[in-house]
Amino acid sequence: MKRRRPTLLTAVTLTAAAALTLSACGSEDSASGDNDKIAGADTGSEPSSPPSESVPAEVDRPEIELPTDVTYRFEWDKTGDPVKDAVLHDAEQRIKAVDMAIAEQNALHEAYRFYSEGEAAAGSQKYIQEFIDHKARTTGMTRYYRESLNVKGDGTASLVYCEDQSKSFNKFIKTGKIDVTPVTRDSYVVYASTLRKNKKGVWVTERLVSERGSSKCQA
Repeated sequence: MKRRRPTLLTAVTLTAAAALTLSACGSEDSASGDNDKIAGADTGSEPSSPPSESVPAEVDRPEIELPTDVTYRFEWDKTGDPVKDAVLHDAEQRIKAVDMAIAEQNALHEAYRFYSEGEAAAGSQKYIQEFIDHKARTTGMTRYYRESLNVKGDGTASLVYCEDQSKSFNKFIKTGKIDVTPVTRDSYVVYASTLRKNKKGVWVTERLVSERGSSKCQA
């Protein structure tokens, strides 16, 4: 089983629409492997983008708490644009919330459902359930980088970004065993997501597709 790395998880097919989005951002995708994921993950000792001042203070957001061995490095740039920074903040929180649901073995955790809806939420639920079925969670450090963000005038945004899973592994809960696997091209994943600002002022992810081995993401 590989959370961000190969085995337990089911493949995600990159649709034609997503392929166009990725091409527009200059990415080059190879065929999806059997271990691509819809996904997700914050906290940790690694540097991470600070919360944006544009995040509405009145929103009662779920608290993200993760095991100390689950860390991240978000290399997403602060744009200085309050709207764009809010999109990046909420996308980051969704990623962390999915990992929290995995750690707590709860496929219907309120945190990731706060930051996602529709296809993205359904995909995350299935992804989290895979870990629950195998009594495993994530461990290690995951890096996010080379983001490309486009905010549209209709209250939606498209975000493409890379994930480096080379230092992220599966950890079996009962034994504590960590499944350390070799680094390959498939350790690097490109994602294309669609977000929408809801009535609460939260940028929720509605759609998320991924493809492993993209040349865009090779470190």
